[in-house]
Amino acid sequence: MNSNYNIINVYKKNFLNSELVTQILYGEKFKVLKIKDKWLKVKLINDNYIGYILKKNYSKKLNPTHKICVLKAKIFKKPIREKHYSYLPFASKIKVIGKQGNFLKFEKNKWVFKKNVKSIKFKYNNIFSKINIFKGIKYKWGGKDFNGVDCSALVQLFFNFNNKFCPRDTKDQLNYFKKKIKLQNIKKNDLFFWKGHVAIAISRKNLIHAYGPFKRVITMNIDKTIKRIKDTANLKLISIKRI
Repeated sequence: MNSNYNIINVYKKNFLNSELVTQILYGEKFKVLKIKDKWLKVKLINDNYIGYILKKNYSKKLNPTHKICVLKAKIFKKPIREKHYSYLPFASKIKVIGKQGNFLKFEKNKWVFKKNVKSIKFKYNNIFSKINIFKGIKYKWGGKDFNGVDCSALVQLFFNFNNKFCPRDTKDQLNYFKKKIKLQNIKKNDLFFWKGHVAIAISRKNLIHAYGPFKRVITMNIDKTIKRIKDTANLKLISIKRI
């Protein structure tokens, strides 16, 4: 099945007060493993993540042709510059079924600006080239959109956008990326891992991460970050991996 909702919350257990573990974006595929009352136990196809979502009328089949390339793409009822009524998050996948002027139609009464969309096969040469669109976005455990994002989702989103696999959780990302790098040899796009946390190098001196203590996505000096996490959380840097 495919998500035909902008964002679907995925919970650890089948009740709303359960922990939010991830989200399903528009167009992402999932498999229903079990139906229980008003809940579906599902497995996300792109990373095999398992959790619970509320039972709704989801699309059974969607063959995406395009994907959203901005932080949040405005959705319009008509192909005109009127007041929008919702957003599609970055990396959402849509099937274009109509075109008019500067707009693309992906569902009945749902249009987005053409400039906010790329072909489904499009890839950036630098996988994290647009990561600054998330700068300042709220930190949210389990989140993966403009309303809030966690550290491992920030990494995974850009792999998914570029049609590459990446696990959802930090511990699995640490094991997935194999090439270890010494601190003195780091370069742009290397990944820094602590227990339960990951950050992305944007240069030899600075990194970006969804940082819980600051409650947002922020850029920080690498050496100062390593020291701060050691001093405040008593966590040492586990490893640096090259993607």
